[in-house]
Amino acid sequence: MRLAQILEAKGAEVVTTRPDTTIAQAVALLVDHNIGAVVVVEEEGPVGILSERDLLRFLAGGPPDLVGTRVSELMTAGMVTGTPYDRVSRAMTIMTEQRIRHLPILDAGRLVGIVSIGDLVNALRKAFEEENVHLKAYISTAG
Repeated sequence: MRLAQILEAKGAEVVTTRPDTTIAQAVALLVDHNIGAVVVVEEEGPVGILSERDLLRFLAGGPPDLVGTRVSELMTAGMVTGTPYDRVSRAMTIMTEQRIRHLPILDAGRLVGIVSIGDLVNALRKAFEEENVHLKAYISTAG
């Protein structure tokens, strides 16, 4: 199974923000959309990602300045990405090795979606359930 199939099923909408957005505004985006990460974009495309983990590190540093601090100061700039053509197993390996829960999907440098570890687990669960149904049908007709 490829990531393109997951994006087809869940949709390709990606919540984005700009580097100059305040942390307070970014937190509101995460809450409003019930998501764990937001992709940071400029005109030329994605430049980073801001995740709950980035926010926790910020909060652990002491009393936060949610209005004066910009997303660009906290975001992960060396963003790890995937492509729609990547297999789910490759994406899971990347996410496990990099200890990340969100993988922006780029096609020719253009942001086309995002998958979470939950999306990958759910897709595999559905695939296993489908395979199980087919195997049971095969066994019942073979016997």
